[in-house]
Amino acid sequence: MNSAGDPNVKTIIDDKRYTVAAFYQFVSLNNIQHLQTKLKELCKKYEIFGTILLAKEGINGTVSGNPSSVNSLFKWFNHQPSFHKIQVKYSNSRSLAFNRLKVRIKKEIITMGETDIDPNNVVGTYIKPENWNDFINDPETLIIDTRNEYEIAIGTFKNSINPQTQSFREFPDWVKTELDTLPHNKRPKNIAMFCTGGIRCEKATSYLVKKGYHNVFHLEGGILRYLETIPEKDSTWLGDCFVFDQRVSVEHGLTPGKYKMCHACRLPLTPEDLKSKKYQPGISCPKCFGSHTPEQQKRFKERQHQVELARKRGVTHIGTIPGKRP
Repeated sequence: MNSAGDPNVKTIIDDKRYTVAAFYQFVSLNNIQHLQTKLKELCKKYEIFGTILLAKEGINGTVSGNPSSVNSLFKWFNHQPSFHKIQVKYSNSRSLAFNRLKVRIKKEIITMGETDIDPNNVVGTYIKPENWNDFINDPETLIIDTRNEYEIAIGTFKNSINPQTQSFREFPDWVKTELDTLPHNKRPKNIAMFCTGGIRCEKATSYLVKKGYHNVFHLEGGILRYLETIPEKDSTWLGDCFVFDQRVSVEHGLTPGKYKMCHACRLPLTPEDLKSKKYQPGISCPKCFGSHTPEQQKRFKERQHQVELARKRGVTHIGTIPGKRP
């Protein structure tokens, strides 16, 4: 679903101070350097911050700014022939979700490391959020969470499989060792995959279809679209959804979640983690305590000192980096 330039979007997002837009599109791009320059110019003009990745296979990004600025950026996308199918999920934030702008050229917009697949030509079948519950409740459907271990730890769909990957690059190995080894008569009738915004599960379906799997499906718009669309009372989602910005997580309705981030290991922290004696803001948490070298600890302490000085001056320290990337 293309939300870019939708006249209704502005009325939805204008009631909050800042808008966060997560977007992607698999599309064959040429002259990427020119596009990189143009996007940098537009984002600086509209005072938009975040990360945009460009590759020959498409575009992937998350940006944040005031509602009118974000709306202007996506009106521009909507007028570009290449981006008429761009997938966008809007949400709100009480503060800027990013402190800097990065527009980078990569080999892949989401790194899998499989060079012989092309999501522009072959992908699975979309399942709309409104139909997702009924589809995954079918006992003959295998539900796979294509995100990473640290993301799944704070929330996932009921009865989904956790591949226990640390990065999306590990997903093909999981398929080879777990799915490919199943006898054909024991393979699931349907495979349904999901991820945060839709990009990873879309590429994962392309990989499986290329390998010869049939009846491969993915959640359109990802978890974010589902949480935005499906009322909590009807939801099969359990927990929070990890996001790659300073909100750390979101809940149903895409409201900011209860998690904070350890800026030493960049993993999500529960309110209980923050009470631990092993938690020192910017330096350590129960998940990484004792795992850093003396040099790293010294660097973390200095960074945290600069963060606190910036806070006292009423400014943002740009060295505060949001989450890991997939």
